[in-house]
Parts: sequence; structure tokens; C-alpha cells
Amino acid sequence: MLRKSLLILLFPVLAACTRPAASPDTASSKPYYPGADASWKHQHPTVAGFDSARLAEAVAFAKTQETTQMTPNFSTQEEIFGKLLGPMPTSRAATNGLILRHGYIVAEWGDTQQADPTYSAAKSVLSTILGLTIDRGMIKNIQEPVANYIHDGGYDSEQNRKVTWEYHARQTSEWEGELWGKNANFIGHEAFGKGERKPRALQAPGTYYEYNDVRINRLALSLLRLWKRPLPDVLKTEIMDPIGASNSWRWVPYPNAVATVDGKQLPSVSGGTRWGGGLWINARDEARFGYLILRQGRWGKKQIVSSNWIKQATLPGPVGPDYGYLWWLNTTQKAWPDAPANSFAALGAGSNTIWVDPTHDIVIVWRWHNGSPNDLIKRVLGALKS
Repeated sequence: MLRKSLLILLFPVLAACTRPAASPDTASSKPYYPGADASWKHQHPTVAGFDSARLAEAVAFAKTQETTQMTPNFSTQEEIFGKLLGPMPTSRAATNGLILRHGYIVAEWGDTQQADPTYSAAKSVLSTILGLTIDRGMIKNIQEPVANYIHDGGYDSEQNRKVTWEYHARQTSEWEGELWGKNANFIGHEAFGKGERKPRALQAPGTYYEYNDVRINRLALSLLRLWKRPLPDVLKTEIMDPIGASNSWRWVPYPNAVATVDGKQLPSVSGGTRWGGGLWINARDEARFGYLILRQGRWGKKQIVSSNWIKQATLPGPVGPDYGYLWWLNTTQKAWPDAPANSFAALGAGSNTIWVDPTHDIVIVWRWHNGSPNDLIKRVLGALKS
């Protein structure tokens, strides 16, 4: 039942276990890193290795797949997800997206510059901030209990003191408690909408997978306490500015999500837009983020997040579906049957997709679409010349 409801909301896509050697076309093409938005170069599909007509057909298909899950004015938000805690926009763009190869834009459709909620695709951004935190030595080992670092009462219970950073990242934490007015046990239709789950006995941390926004929001709060500054500031200075992202994106907190850190009142952000707020970002900026991950955390001459983290984050865990550290994988269950096994994605309701394909050196961003990402992936890969 959990798997079914998650597929309905996110149209999951699952990705990578072992990482094969780079394909010849990937190895022979020098990566291109775009400058500021206006200088991002396009490359003709033929030059990038595509059959131009077939790629045009793939884009034409994508344009027809407007989502029916999320209304343009978000009027179904509370029905689907439960009572809001934060704001929502009054409108969104229609279905839109980009296809990158070797960093160049080879196709683009719709309004790719409107900053819209990206829902749970934000979880993969949060994963990358966790990687930065480990890179900086602020967390010594991802397998350590969070309670070794965070002393705000959230990890004091017998259940919660066993929760590690890794369990949070794999959605196996089984953290118990309430945060910002929502309880991790998912009780009550009003609070959780169609995502309501029946009460059940908690399992030992690390042994049970459950897609759970309360627990991810707890991870975000714990990271805020380590960084001692709002995570949107961390994202801007450490990731988005170095990769040349626009200034249009916002990571919007719930008004009541405020924590006292070193005597200062700081906002804590969420890992999605289930209850409003969340990461509001345009498709071009998402494509830059996806390309950073494709390049193993490197942008030009700068290693922004370690390649070791990217590799770890896109390996499956022992419990649950094909899932890494807040990334969807394609390892065994093959939710994208036409995609390479080492491809992976950030996914959010709506649907919002950032798909990364190391084998073919491709990133696809596809937003507000009505089906499985595989429907577009198979058309794009089918357009590649042998």
C-alpha cells in the first residue's frame, strides 16, 4: 500500500547500484560548464549525437503530457497532502523541461524560468547538503547517531537515540515524535490528506523503510543546528552561486518552523512541499544542479561536493525500494525499464523530475508531467545515434 501510494504521488523512478565504465561517447566529449544563465550554450542535437527528428518527436510528446494531479492554482493541495503549514503560489508554469548532453542544452520546452515548487525533488538537494556537511568534517561518520551531535531533545528517547544520519538519509530512521505540528506516525486525514497512514508499531531504526516528510524535516532541522545558519544560505553560497544558478529560487519555510540556534531565531526548511513552502526553483536551475551531480560534484575546476559522496548517495541500501541517500535509483526494480541501471533521479509530486544518466552523459529535467519519466527517457535514448 505504501509503495502504491508513493507511485501515485511521485511516479517513482529508481536508479543505480554499480557504476559501469563511461561509454565511449561520454569519455570522448570534453565536459562543458555553462556560465551565467544567459550564456548557457545550446548545441544542435545532431552535433550532440542525436537524430534530430526523433529528438524533436520526444520533445513534442513531452509537451502533450501536462499533469492532471496538480491543478495550475494548487487548489487540490490540501486534499492530496493535508492541512497546509506554509504558503503556496497562486499559479505555476505548464509542463516544461530541458535535455542536456555533455552540459549543453540540446532541447528546451515550455517556461523553464518560472520558479515553481519542486516538492520532494528538494530531498535530493538536502542530501547534497548532508554530503557537504560530511565533507567539511562537521559529521565524522554518516553511521554515527545524530544524538552524538544534536542535543535539542529530539533524540533523547530510547527509540530516537539510535537514529543515525544514514538512517535519516535512507528514510529508515523510524524517528518518533512531532515536528512543526505534524506527527511522524501519519495519523489523521486532515493532517495528511491522501497520504494518511494507519498507526503501526515502530520498528528498530534502520530496519524499516517509510517515505516520511516529518522525519526528513527533522533531518533538515538537525543540519541547521550543525551549520548554525539557514540551509537556504548554505545552498546559495556553497552550491547554487558556484554553479551559476539564477537568483529566482527560494527555499520557503513554514512560518512556525523556527529554531533557536546560539540565541538566534532561525528558520528551518522542509524536504518537500507537502504542507506548503519548500524549494521553489526553475527548471534551468534544476538542470544545473542535476549536471553538478552528473559531473560527480565538480563544476569546472572546483570540486563542490566530493565525488565519493555522490557515489555513496546513489547506491541502494539494505532496506526498502531502490533508494540511495534521498535519491531514487533504477537498480533492481527498474521503474524506468528503458533507462540504464546506473541512472538515478530527484523526484517530486506533480511530477517534478531531475533524471541523471552517467552512461550517456545526459540530464533530463521534466516538470508538471502526467506519467512515468520512462515515457520520455525511452524516447530520448531512442533518438541517440548508435
